[in-house]
Amino acid sequence: MIVLTFSCPDKKGIVAAVSKILFENGANIIESNQYSTNSGDNPHFFMRIVFETESLRGLRNINKKLSEFSSVFNAEFKLTDTSVKKKAAVFVSKEDHCLYELLWQKSSGDLFFDVICIVSNHNILQSVAESYGIPFIYAPYRDNRARQEEFIKKEFKRLNLEIDFVILAKYMRVLSEDFINSFCRKIINIHHSFLPSFPGAKPYVQAYQKGVKLVGATAHFVNEKLDDGPIIEQDIIRISHGDDISEIKRKGKIVEKLVLAKAVKFFTEDRILEYDNKTIIFE
Repeated sequence: MIVLTFSCPDKKGIVAAVSKILFENGANIIESNQYSTNSGDNPHFFMRIVFETESLRGLRNINKKLSEFSSVFNAEFKLTDTSVKKKAAVFVSKEDHCLYELLWQKSSGDLFFDVICIVSNHNILQSVAESYGIPFIYAPYRDNRARQEEFIKKEFKRLNLEIDFVILAKYMRVLSEDFINSFCRKIINIHHSFLPSFPGAKPYVQAYQKGVKLVGATAHFVNEKLDDGPIIEQDIIRISHGDDISEIKRKGKIVEKLVLAKAVKFFTEDRILEYDNKTIIFE
């Protein structure tokens, strides 16, 4: 099956035109979702269609016709083959709960993607990578972020890795803007708070000091501003006045791993469209 994601300024006739292109080239629509901001002076339209096609020639024609259509409607579109797994590099530091959740959901079939390497600024989780037969890149931070990131890129090249996206599964280092842009901003991070509350370091300590009754986790795309990228998924868990910081962290980990896994699922299934530092997600 093929996934078509599409966005453009909203106007009449978009759905009809796209449906006609698919129909005339032998495609069978399995699923279709659409959304319009429908507000302000410049409403924007978003669409996700899943379809089948029996002919490679038909798919090529669809791509050609959509290219012609997109130039007229000032649109952006992408066609993705659902049978092809996206390849991820997973970055970690010392904590393993998010990494294990991703690996477990992948092995159980709940997540359809490949972890082609694990990168860490510590060697604590190297045994986990080795037990799954995944290349492990140990890149310690020695007071120079540029050298560390350059080493990581060289390792990617040495291992001949083709990386579609990056997952920061509790990687406790801030990436440079250059590194972020080198992956076309296809980097997903898990932050241990319900953003925009408590960004930056030690959010659980901040939550404890504020006496909040709920803590959360936020999965978001990474941009050049700390914990400011488009939000993909969030969830919360209730805490008690009797919980100390260690108990808050324990509860928070439960939310963190599930939120990150769900965000990865949305991404690998091409359910996310970005617009104006926000995300439109077709669940």
